[in-house]
Amino acid sequence: MSNTKGSAFDLSLFKRLMKHAHRYKTTFYGVALAAILVSLFAVARPYMLKITVDDYITHKDYNGLLFFVVLMLVVLICGVISQLAFIYYANWLGQSIIKDIRIQLFRHMLQFKMKYYDNSSIGILVTRAVSDMQRIGEIFSQGLFMIVSDLLQMVVVATVMLITSWKLSLIVFSVLPVILYATRLFQKAMKIAFTDVRAQVANLNSFVQERISGMKIVQLYTREETEYEKFTEINQKHKKAWLKTVWYNSIFFPIAELASSVTIGLVVWYGGLRTIAGDEIELGSIFMFIEMSQMLFRPLRQIADKFNTLQMGMVAAHRVYGILDTESSIEDKGTVAAEDLQGNISFRDVSFGYLAGEEVLHDISFDVKSGQTIAIVGATGAGKSTIVNLLNRFYEINSGDILIDGTSIKEYTLSSLRSRIAVVLQDVFLFADTIYHNITLKNPEITEAQVHEAAKAIGIHDFIMSLPGGYQYNVKERGTMLSSGQRQLIAFLRAYVSNPDILVLDEATSSVDSHSEKLIQNATEKITEGRTSIVIAHRLATIKKADKILVMDSGEVVESGTHRELLKKDGGYYKNLYEVQFMAEEETL
Repeated sequence: MSNTKGSAFDLSLFKRLMKHAHRYKTTFYGVALAAILVSLFAVARPYMLKITVDDYITHKDYNGLLFFVVLMLVVLICGVISQLAFIYYANWLGQSIIKDIRIQLFRHMLQFKMKYYDNSSIGILVTRAVSDMQRIGEIFSQGLFMIVSDLLQMVVVATVMLITSWKLSLIVFSVLPVILYATRLFQKAMKIAFTDVRAQVANLNSFVQERISGMKIVQLYTREETEYEKFTEINQKHKKAWLKTVWYNSIFFPIAELASSVTIGLVVWYGGLRTIAGDEIELGSIFMFIEMSQMLFRPLRQIADKFNTLQMGMVAAHRVYGILDTESSIEDKGTVAAEDLQGNISFRDVSFGYLAGEEVLHDISFDVKSGQTIAIVGATGAGKSTIVNLLNRFYEINSGDILIDGTSIKEYTLSSLRSRIAVVLQDVFLFADTIYHNITLKNPEITEAQVHEAAKAIGIHDFIMSLPGGYQYNVKERGTMLSSGQRQLIAFLRAYVSNPDILVLDEATSSVDSHSEKLIQNATEKITEGRTSIVIAHRLATIKKADKILVMDSGEVVESGTHRELLKKDGGYYKNLYEVQFMAEEETL
């Protein structure tokens, strides 16, 4: 990806953007035609004014004057119609293109590895998908075509001026180099300024998004004042970035206005003297040159302003394409469709690290037979959740292999593999939608009757029906309207209705009331029945009932066996863990 900071305009990036306009080429050419018509009709008006003054007003030709006034009115109406078509379809084209790019961006982001999101700011990604997209749309709606229309108008104006009076034209043209030079400096300065603006906008969005999401932690630890001070600092940088653009504008536009006023004065002075002296310059020509000089200089000022819009759009496009050009997806080269899996799982010498050179799993090997339930226990950071992530191919392993039914998971197509594995995470995520849609995830193959039946089977139908609206109850963002235990029950049901061949549970019950815990325990027993299940166990009841227990420490399987077998190992890791962590729980059972 080319660096937009290195030049005032990135041509290769612009060509890439223009490819998106190809499917709308009819509208594109229509907007271009409208831009030409807008320019021609705009230039026609002052020229017709010249003719009106010189041929009809001066000679007191009332009939001719009436005809030309009507003709000017017709030209004005045609100009208005052209302007309307130009503005509407230029904006339509811009919105259509950003719709396509946004869809492409979101589809691309859906394929990213979890590692990409681990290292990325959600606020910045939201800025890329929303605010930056609008800036790209403005390239077409307010930048490109407007600039082309203005440039065309300037060429036509300059041509008419030269044909009418080369002497007055030289006066007008003598001021142009000053404005052109100032415009060039302005464009370069604004490009750098707007790059800084977009960076500060992204930082501000990221900060606000994170603090609002984590407001409970902020208030629990009375960090309001600290976060306020941080926000003030970031907001100040945001303000300074924008003020820099304001400063450049406040310098450029007065200079351009002064040059325009000086030009009008020179035209009136010289043209008036030549008219009084009876030279070839007529009074109508002076009127035309006054208006046309404005039509020549005004687009220059507007082009600079629209170039700002174009530059902001190009900066935004650079950032968006930076994400589109990021290769961070799991390789999906598998050809085997995972259908009706038996559920035999085998980890063979699997090593993995989230960061290069920092392994969290070291040569892990174990087998799970079809229909078995294995419990994984160990201290925090032992690598339990990592096993879950690798089974679903959220991350690529460094070495070794993972097999299901004797076939490497890399040989299965990614979508079919994940469709046969259901996961209930400790941190349950619910969308701001109804309970029903959070359960089915809008899968049309899952009916409401199936959801009700599944809910009754695992014993949570009554709990759902006790909520206002039952299955149509909106849980709001991240399921904040439900308790942690209730959210986990919804996640259990979501996994159960998908009818997976392999089930993975992180069945934590911290901060869960006794009633919800009992429901979770019953749900666990029901959904693990008859299918291969891997459970990151937090409750003694689940551990006891497991067919096999894997005990992990520092990324290694240090012990394996049943609950009774492991308790017989004097000085064993599991026995010590049981005595410290689970003994008190057993006494309460």
